[in-house]
Amino acid sequence: MKRKLGILLAVFTMVILTAAAQKPVISFPVKEHDFGQVNEQDGKITYVFEFTNTGSTPLIVQRVQASCGCTTPDWTKEPIEPGKKGTITATYNPQGRPGVFTKSITVYSNASNETEVLYIKGNVIPKPQETANNLPLQMGGGALRYNTKIIQMNNIAKNNTQTRSLGIKNSSNNDLKVDVANLPAYVNAVVTPSTLKPGQEGKIDFTFNSAKTSMWGPVNDDVFLVLNGKKTMADEYKVSLLANVVEDFGKMTIDDKRNSPIFEIKSPNIYLGEITQGHKVRGKINIKNSGKNSLEIRRIVNNNNEILVRPATMSIKSGKTSELKVDINSKDLAKGEYKRTFTMQTNDPQNSFIVFNLSWKVK
Repeated sequence: MKRKLGILLAVFTMVILTAAAQKPVISFPVKEHDFGQVNEQDGKITYVFEFTNTGSTPLIVQRVQASCGCTTPDWTKEPIEPGKKGTITATYNPQGRPGVFTKSITVYSNASNETEVLYIKGNVIPKPQETANNLPLQMGGGALRYNTKIIQMNNIAKNNTQTRSLGIKNSSNNDLKVDVANLPAYVNAVVTPSTLKPGQEGKIDFTFNSAKTSMWGPVNDDVFLVLNGKKTMADEYKVSLLANVVEDFGKMTIDDKRNSPIFEIKSPNIYLGEITQGHKVRGKINIKNSGKNSLEIRRIVNNNNEILVRPATMSIKSGKTSELKVDINSKDLAKGEYKRTFTMQTNDPQNSFIVFNLSWKVK
C-alpha cells in the first residue's frame, strides 16, 4: 500500500513539474528606462521594452496597465512562439507635468511569471518662460504684468513636490521688489530676481510639498503678491494655487498590489425616493473592503449644502463592511427632481476616486 502511494505521489509530482515546464516564460533584459532630461514642449516620449518567450509554449500578453493616464501602453497582441520576441511600448506625455517622474507599467500574461512590472522615469524641463507679449494681466496700476491668476499644480503624489512658475515683468520706470504673502506652510515661493529693473522680466516659482500637509484631494490656496513692501489683500494682487494630492501608486511592488485594499459597493448610484418638502431623508451605503490591507478613506468632497455625508469610520479593515450615511435636508429646496454628486478618495489603486450620484424628488 505504501509503495502504491509512493508511486502515485511521484507521478503526481512529475505531472505538476511537466505542466510547469511547459508554460511560457516572459523574459525582459531591461525592466527600467531613464529618459533623463526631456523638454516639456517637445511632446510625448516613447520607449520600447523588448521581451523573449524563453518557455516552451506560446506566450500571450493579456493586458498591460499603466500607473496613470499620462502613460499609454501598447504591446504585441498575437501569440509569441517559444524563442520569439515581442515588445511593450510605453509613451509618456510630459505636457503640464514638469519635474521628476517615475511611472510603472504592469504586464499580465499567461506566463509562469504572470505579472512583470516595468518602470520609466525622467525629469521634465518646463517650457521656457512666457515672453512679455504673453503677460496680459497687470497689478499695482500697471507696474507689474503677469500671465495668469491661477497656478495649476495638477496631481501631486503624496510625499512628492511639484513646481509651477508665474511669469512677471516690471512695466514701471522704477525698480520693483516683488514678494509673496499668505503662503501656507506646504508652499514655498522664490522670486527671481527679487527686484526687477524697469522693463525686466522674471518669474515666481511656487513649490507645493505634499509631505507637509495632511490634506488629500483638491487643495485651493490664495496668495498675494507684495510690491515694494506694500502688503494688501485686494483681489487685484491675488493669485490662486490649485493642486490635487493623490496616492503615489507608481512605486507599488507586485506584493503591494496583491495586498492592496479593494473598494466594493453595490452601486455608486443612489435613488433616495420622494421627500415631502421641508423633511429629511437618510440613505445608507455599505462599503466593503475585499482586499488584504486596510481601506483608507482619504477624503470626501461634498459641495452640496443640502447634503450631509458621514462615514462610520475612515479606515476599514480587511473583509469588513462599513456604513456611509447620506442625509438630505429639503428645507430650502423647491419641489421637483434633484441630482447631486459627491466624491470619495481612497487608497485602492483601482478605485482611488469614486463619484457617488444621488437623485431624489421633493414633493
